[in-house]
Amino acid sequence: MRQKARYSFGGDEFLFVEVYEAMSLEAYFKVMALAEAVKEAGLPGLVDVCPANASLLIRFDPDGIRPEELRSRVQELEESAVEEAGRTVTARVVEIPVWYDDPYTSEVEQRFRKGYHQDPEGTDLDYAAKVNGLKDAAEFIERHHSQPWMVTMVGFVAGLPFMFQLVDQDQQMEVPKYLSPRTDTPKLTVGHGGSFACIYSVRGAGGYQMFGVAAAPIFEPEQKHADFEDFMIFFKPGDVVKFRPVDETEYREIQKKVEDGSFRFKTAEATFDVDKLLANPTEYNTVLTEALDVA
Repeated sequence: MRQKARYSFGGDEFLFVEVYEAMSLEAYFKVMALAEAVKEAGLPGLVDVCPANASLLIRFDPDGIRPEELRSRVQELEESAVEEAGRTVTARVVEIPVWYDDPYTSEVEQRFRKGYHQDPEGTDLDYAAKVNGLKDAAEFIERHHSQPWMVTMVGFVAGLPFMFQLVDQDQQMEVPKYLSPRTDTPKLTVGHGGSFACIYSVRGAGGYQMFGVAAAPIFEPEQKHADFEDFMIFFKPGDVVKFRPVDETEYREIQKKVEDGSFRFKTAEATFDVDKLLANPTEYNTVLTEALDVA
């Protein structure tokens, strides 16, 4: 990573801080540490802090603080944030049941094959396996759910989580988006674009490759179920996500529990040590996901 972040202003009310041009776990943890430091600094005129994957956007009132002064104060905080990026935090670990290679996403992807996709004759899973040098779709699915992911930001549409897999940089799976966006994507589609996984919280347009469908809602404006008592959006940045493959029978069973209100996501709390993760992701991921076994 570059040693210093890049600062630029957006109009009269926004300061954009770009930690790095590309995504990495190191960049993300630095962004989160800096965002927290800015929130806790008690800066005058601060309106909002919005962290993203490798950058953050700060909204401020120019009548409360001069833009140049804000930039200077945040640059000072950046120095300490580099050290704070290696801190130990408590993370929520979440298990997400997924029906991979399901009929809903399969039907949609076939409707948007020609003129939209790089491989008009195949499937999204086959294409993802091919571009990652894997044997077949089954191997890609195994790689997809065997190691956990971290929610790095929530957005695009309400409740949609962007997730980055907690593996070494050379193990990151990357898949390009569709050549042209679809006008339809099933609700709860598990998608992938670039190095990011996502779950489409609602039905709508999209350009990510489609691999399966999650079994339970992640966005509930009505807040009917227990998982949404505090907020209509389930995911928060910093959540650790472990996908669990299910078959059609279990998918239908979960759907029934969602309908009668008895379904709850399996969650657990775990101590998250950034330094240990970066030193050996595969070994440390076992420690993280073991929390779900005793939840």
